[in-house]
Amino acid sequence: MKRVQLGKVYEPGKVESKWYRYWEEQSYFQPSDANHRDAFTIVIPPPNVTGILTMGHVLNNTIQDILIRRARMQGRRTLWLPGTDHASIATEAKIVRVLREEGTNKASLGRERFLEKAWDWAHQYGGTIIEQLKRLGCTCDWSRSVFTMDEGYSNAVIEVFVRLYEAGMIYRGERLINWDPVGQTALSDEEVIHKETQGQLWYFRYPIKGSDEFVTVATTRPETMLGDTGVAVHPKDDRYSHLVGKTAVLPLVGRDMPIIADDFVDPEFGTGAVKVTPAHDPNDYELGARHGLESVNILHPDATLNDKVPEPFRGLDRFKAREAVVSEMERQGLVEKIEPHVHNVGYSERTDAMVEPYLSLQWFLGMKELADPAREVVDHGRITFYPERWVKVYHHWLTNTQDWCISRQLWWGHRIPAWYGPDEHIFVARTADEARAQAREHYGREDVDLRQDPDVLDTWFSSWLWPFATMGWPEEDNPDLKRFYPTSDLVTAPDIIFFWVARMVMAGLKFMGDIPFSTVYFNGIVRDKLGRRMSKSLGNSPDPLEIIDQYGADALRMGMMLIAPQGLDILFSEEDIGLGRNYMNKIWNAARFVLMNVGDQELPPPLENIDQDALTEIDRWILSRLQHTLFQVEEAYARYRMNEVARTIHDFIWSDYCDWYLEFIKSRLQGEDSQDREVALGVAIHVLRHILLMIHPLAPFISEELWQQVKREGEPDLIVASYPTGSEELIAPECEGEIQLVRDTISSVRAIRSEMNIDTGKRADLVARGPEQLTSILQRELPHLHRLARVGELTAGENIPKPPHAATAVVGILELFIPLEGLIDLSVEKERLQKRIQEMEGRLASVQKKLDNENFLRRAPAEVVAHEKEKQTTYHDQLDKLQENLKALA
Repeated sequence: MKRVQLGKVYEPGKVESKWYRYWEEQSYFQPSDANHRDAFTIVIPPPNVTGILTMGHVLNNTIQDILIRRARMQGRRTLWLPGTDHASIATEAKIVRVLREEGTNKASLGRERFLEKAWDWAHQYGGTIIEQLKRLGCTCDWSRSVFTMDEGYSNAVIEVFVRLYEAGMIYRGERLINWDPVGQTALSDEEVIHKETQGQLWYFRYPIKGSDEFVTVATTRPETMLGDTGVAVHPKDDRYSHLVGKTAVLPLVGRDMPIIADDFVDPEFGTGAVKVTPAHDPNDYELGARHGLESVNILHPDATLNDKVPEPFRGLDRFKAREAVVSEMERQGLVEKIEPHVHNVGYSERTDAMVEPYLSLQWFLGMKELADPAREVVDHGRITFYPERWVKVYHHWLTNTQDWCISRQLWWGHRIPAWYGPDEHIFVARTADEARAQAREHYGREDVDLRQDPDVLDTWFSSWLWPFATMGWPEEDNPDLKRFYPTSDLVTAPDIIFFWVARMVMAGLKFMGDIPFSTVYFNGIVRDKLGRRMSKSLGNSPDPLEIIDQYGADALRMGMMLIAPQGLDILFSEEDIGLGRNYMNKIWNAARFVLMNVGDQELPPPLENIDQDALTEIDRWILSRLQHTLFQVEEAYARYRMNEVARTIHDFIWSDYCDWYLEFIKSRLQGEDSQDREVALGVAIHVLRHILLMIHPLAPFISEELWQQVKREGEPDLIVASYPTGSEELIAPECEGEIQLVRDTISSVRAIRSEMNIDTGKRADLVARGPEQLTSILQRELPHLHRLARVGELTAGENIPKPPHAATAVVGILELFIPLEGLIDLSVEKERLQKRIQEMEGRLASVQKKLDNENFLRRAPAEVVAHEKEKQTTYHDQLDKLQENLKALA
């Protein structure tokens, strides 16, 4: 590709669409059979089919793309498999809302026409988020995109249901479940969000049958008393021992209820006596089962009261019924008191409706057989979690998991493959024809009327198959399964560790006989600066596409990575993306400067063709820093510390390369020594190429654009170029230390000049006091001090006296003095020194506080304690020198 002159300003809008289109045309996103190394596979956490890109998606998918791009550059056969989820509850809720706006509803439309609407909706909006992910730069193999309602995927879902049913693991039964009265569907425990709510505690008096005595019970939900079938006390609670075995009469209803003793009752809660409502409380359900109490469901599916309650309360909404019950109890003198009470209340994750514990006939999957193997593979290290703390959460959930309610009272989704005969006999089959064949055999006749279960499966019942159902399972000879399963890494949010991660492990072990992935990276949650989770309802979530339009995709990706510590929540600010844009401009300007010096000539020869003896200490320094950076980046990748990857590369590019190396070599590039100029330019190009290779996974567009200007004949595009590795041979610790001394000296002189407001046109003489091995370095690199710090004469020596009235700085064990006579106001310098002394005393006090803390000394790693002691010594030495200099100036 012919080299072109770079524009003065980087314009991402002109670059990004060009390169993304080109990469797609070259089929770079598809796994290449030319790559003979092992496969590297990621399956995307499928976004909702009707969803749009959020800042959470940006974070999650940027991390995935970084991992995929790096693996591709390492020569691995990479597959990032994309797709979308049908999202039963969320999608159906949207369509119901649209129907309501059109003046109709599900019932009047009918199931068949409703599903037509749903498919139209999915086709109309389903591709939106895919196109948005492309804008972000995601290199998924879009040719393999899967929708969880696709025919092949649906067949896999049905196959799993049938196999589990035939294994006796799926069953149908009446149990207490979480019920969403707005969505009118069952919910799993993980779909319920608990919120701390300010409520009340009502104390009701229940008469004891055949006496004038009452037992007082406390409740947070007065309306459910209409379904009470017992009163319970603790067996060791002497206050109520005389009542156990007697009968209480339920007010308003007149139902006789036994008074029972059970260890579950907390004597400290309320009065120590509790009402038992088996049909409307999970704990009461278990308690009622132990004591054979009747379960009375008092609610319709929409949470209005049914005909199991007295006439005056029938048809009332549950909250209106609450008011009516309390009013009537007060009228009868049966309310003892009412107290404020804070408690956790469950809400539907999708509709935000208050969830009702509800006795219902549902389908369940037994989890015990699945949970134990899923726990073991993590315990034995076959699957690694980053951060590791999530192992404990995962383990706790699997140890305490309950059977999974997998049926949902919806129409959009995978319909349960169960049919009912005239006598309610259940036939579970893969197809209707297969069910009819079972029925004919069962009943011994041909004409059998069957009706299919109207419910659909929980969305997560399809999602838990994602790593292998996307690759053609149950066709076990499918080549994709053989090449790409198990997958490599999973990147997801921790809030679906139960919904999805644990269940995928279960499904992989059950149906594939192997783990679905070897690594799980839990990214943080994106929050605003106030710590609130970003959401449209709060109006605190920016549109990622608008940010891309304003700053560019690379700036967004890099800005997010720089503020995203492993597994920790992110406090997002658009200012961070502005910093990302500044960073892209810095890279662009550096490349532009280097390439302007190349001009129309051929690129300088590669580093291995440069005479190593011609390299200056500055050249050896930047090459050594590059190797350190490569090794540090490799280590950060190995520990899945993406922000460290981003920060390490950022600091090398911004500071070492742009701010220092390019400044160091400007005089060589402008000098008359053509050989030295060629060496400096060769090293600059070599390091720039490695920068582009390093940063490509994080900032793919700008790096590809610039790579085309520095790649050599026959080299591939950057997206498939080889990722760089460090070389121990080029590391020069002594050289790094020497140039760091020069940098620190220049920075110190610049700082003094700035603080003292020394005219930039004036040169300032420099006196350096310290060991000859250090001062000789400054003598050798004096031209850089002249040019970059405006130093005049340099006087150096180990015992050289401090000049009178001199500004001072301390660089390690080296003292620097700038004679100020005639340059500044001496009183200002005194004030500066006093300020530095106060600052150093503060640092010293902070370190001392740590070292005086016994807990810190006992718990901190030895190297951390040693580092703090080293800082203490350094601060002491620097403080002594500053105080001496202030005294001398006075």
